[in-house]
Amino acid sequence: MRAIRLVERNALVYRRIWRGSFFGSFLQPTLFLFAFGVGLGGLIDLRGTTLPGGVDYLHFFAPGLLASSAMQNASFESAWPILGKFTWHRNYEAITSTPMVVSDLVLGELGWIAIRQFMVATAFLLVLTAFGVPRSPYAVLAIPAAMLTGLAFSAPIMAHAATQKENDNFHVLFRFGITPLFLFSGIFFPLSRLPHWLQRIAWLTPLFHGVELVRGVTLHTLTLGDGLAHAGFLAAMVVIGALAAMRTFRARLEK
Repeated sequence: MRAIRLVERNALVYRRIWRGSFFGSFLQPTLFLFAFGVGLGGLIDLRGTTLPGGVDYLHFFAPGLLASSAMQNASFESAWPILGKFTWHRNYEAITSTPMVVSDLVLGELGWIAIRQFMVATAFLLVLTAFGVPRSPYAVLAIPAAMLTGLAFSAPIMAHAATQKENDNFHVLFRFGITPLFLFSGIFFPLSRLPHWLQRIAWLTPLFHGVELVRGVTLHTLTLGDGLAHAGFLAAMVVIGALAAMRTFRARLEK
């Protein structure tokens, strides 16, 4: 229960900056869907391209974009802000001088990031609904699916952030980690178009499972077995990342 105090602290800070992020939560997906889903997708559909599930390009692309948005938002929230609380603001040193312990820090940060993912995913799903993408009431499950996708990135990146002294390495992480995943996880085109060896690599990444999970519940094409497999992979990433974060947080604060 002590971890809730950290969630409250982050919420109080967010009250001062929510207007900019709230507007961006609707603007970004709208621009992407018009540019890629409607614009580029119109050209692809004219060629009679066959996509998984027999859907048009907008319906194929939009759920994957929701999953990638969760990845990007959660990755950012787990990188510079976490490092800042260690290095520049020393928030964690002050917090751990109270009865709160390292596990409270990690669970509190993950709890707050989950709330932020809920906000972003809800806004995104409303935009998808305006574009007529969801195919059944089960599309609401895309919100927890996107939250789980974001946390699967957030926990390991938090563990990494606790080992850093400067923020330069985050640029490497985003340039050579997050960006390739965005491009090669089945968001823009089916993975079947890639070489078989590259498909195998993609299957081992959390964004692939997040895209498949969000797309499946949004378009109502996901089987129960596949859904449990994708969700299990992402949940395992969250647990492993959280345990690693507790270890790196403790090592950093003990120094």
